[in-house]
Amino acid sequence: MDITRIEAAATRLAGHARRTPLLSSPFLDEIAGRRVLVKAECLQHTGSFKFRGGWSAISALDPEIRARGVIAFSSGNHAQGIAAAARAHGIPAVIIMPSDAPAAKVAGTKGLGAEVVPYDRATEDRDALGAKLAAERGLTLIKPFDEPLVIAGQGTCGLEIAEQAAEAGVTEADVIVCCGGGGLTSGIALALEAKAPGLRVRPAEPEGFDDVRRSLASGAIERNAQLSGNICDAIITPQPGNLTFPIMHRLCGPGLAVTEEEALRAMQAAFRHLKIVAEPGGAVALASALFRPDEIAGDAVICTVSGGNVDPAVFARALTM
Repeated sequence: MDITRIEAAATRLAGHARRTPLLSSPFLDEIAGRRVLVKAECLQHTGSFKFRGGWSAISALDPEIRARGVIAFSSGNHAQGIAAAARAHGIPAVIIMPSDAPAAKVAGTKGLGAEVVPYDRATEDRDALGAKLAAERGLTLIKPFDEPLVIAGQGTCGLEIAEQAAEAGVTEADVIVCCGGGGLTSGIALALEAKAPGLRVRPAEPEGFDDVRRSLASGAIERNAQLSGNICDAIITPQPGNLTFPIMHRLCGPGLAVTEEEALRAMQAAFRHLKIVAEPGGAVALASALFRPDEIAGDAVICTVSGGNVDPAVFARALTM
């Protein structure tokens, strides 16, 4: 993985992905005690950054192979990114989704024309299931984060952050990224290494599911003890990827972790002060910026709001805290 792959993905994404805004609010600055810039990937197609990786991977496939269709596993955001990119290319998509995935994400995936296959994330191996279906149906498996073309697509977000931060006069800052398996985190880190070396990426996760934070601290891949039981479903993964972890270990600063309550409070703050909708997993970076000020250095911080696909009941809970 290097900057050339990310730039190639940017070329394929041109005219298809949105250049999402870098937002700010004096109210958020006051809460955080420093300047806060928010990369609103919740405004990307399908409501999350995952469209970037999905389009990058599908658009790069050999046309004959692509025509047979693709398969992916996801709690919802990668699912919708793949489904949307597949529909645009006129090919079938099969998505393996956990049985406890938010109803809004399941409905969104089906609405984009994909076939949804449910599985129990606590007792079933989604990788094995995906490999089995791919072999049976001749589909191309597109992994949610441990795939070079997906990492490259997510890295295009980092290219935009580099440009927008420079436009805002920010050349040195922590860039806090909502992190599951590390596709977005590693992609942004690679892009910033090449384009804005003064910006340091730091992964953010929910407490109790902070496998990346622990892995960075120990220097080896650590696994989560459990795979469900947190509202930040979008970023709950078993462990960092074999491709993404070495990149994060080389380029990222220490990880951050927040509580469910802090994620919900960040959702409320994003809606009140930026007028954007964040899902819990997509709000952990902002929560870190707002509620972990002593763990961040510098006069400015950049954070991603990586997704906004939230069930109405959860969003209502956040707004009424």
